[in-house]
Parts: sequence; structure tokens; C-alpha cells
Amino acid sequence: MKIKEIIVVEGKDDTVAIKRAVDADTIETNGSAVNDSVIEQVQHAQRIRGVIIFTDPDYPGEKIRKTIAEKVPGCKHAFLPKKEALPKSGKGIGVEHASPESIRNALKEAQIMLEEAKEEISAEDLMDAGLVGGAGSRERREKLGLLLKIGHTNGKQLYKRLKMFQISKEELVKALTQIRQEEEHA
Repeated sequence: MKIKEIIVVEGKDDTVAIKRAVDADTIETNGSAVNDSVIEQVQHAQRIRGVIIFTDPDYPGEKIRKTIAEKVPGCKHAFLPKKEALPKSGKGIGVEHASPESIRNALKEAQIMLEEAKEEISAEDLMDAGLVGGAGSRERREKLGLLLKIGHTNGKQLYKRLKMFQISKEELVKALTQIRQEEEHA
């Protein structure tokens, strides 16, 4: 599978994992303090071929994603579920631990996040749905992130991510119904 866009990853191990899974070029940020040189590379890549941001499903990865998305609009975003980014043994979480199949799936599902979205879903809707501020809300958000392919979020990030991906209230309700059915049958 050949990827047209240039994939932004955190480090060399991520590049190795990406190249095991697909034929692609990468830009490595080398940590969460993304410098101006990396931003310039990503801006150039976005103009020439397009960019997919594919960072680890953890706090530093989200920080990198947010920094680049703010400075380079129009990038696609690929998300890896946490359970697919865990090492077989040892510590850490990251793209480098994912199977080639998981990487290919995440890249196939890459989406563009848009800042300007119609505000259909309210913060109150998220509370009513048990996605923030209640028992089991973190687990529900994880399941929702997987279903909607928007990655794992905390309560505050969820609202923004739903807007950025232009998830409609109807799509949210449909996903929540599926989650509830799975919970009932578990």
C-alpha cells in the first residue's frame, strides 16, 4: 500500500513501523517540543503532497498533533487505539508497537479535522449521554473514539473533536446506541 501524503510521526522507531506496514515517507518531530524547522517541513509537505499526522495515543502525542494542526491547517489525522499501541512487554505506548495491519487501518481511516463546524452537539448533550463527569464516562469516550475514528479524548477534548470532525447529533446518537447495546450484551 503506497501512501501519497507524508506522515508526521514522533521518532525513528515510528518511521520503522510505518515502513513495515506501508510504502510512505515520514517527517519525525523528535519529541513534543516541535521546533520551527519541523513546522516548515510539514508546511512544505502539506503544500506539495499533503500530510497525515500519526502520533502516539498519549499526552505527548496529542500535544504534537495539536501544535502541528494549529500551525498547518488541512492535515489529515490518523488515530491508533491505545490497546493497539501497547508493547508486548515492557513500558510505553506508541505507533512503534502497533502491528502493520493496525497501522494500515489507521492510515486508511485518516480524516481531515475542520475548525469550522456546525454546532449541533452541546456540552449538555455529552453530559446527558454519560460521556463526561460520570461513572464509566472515560470508558464510553474510548469506545466512542474507536467507533467514530476520532481517537481517545478527555471530556474537554471530546466536544472539540466532535466539532472538528463535524460529527452530527444523529451520528453521535447512533454510535452511543451501539455502545449501549454492546454494554448490555457484555
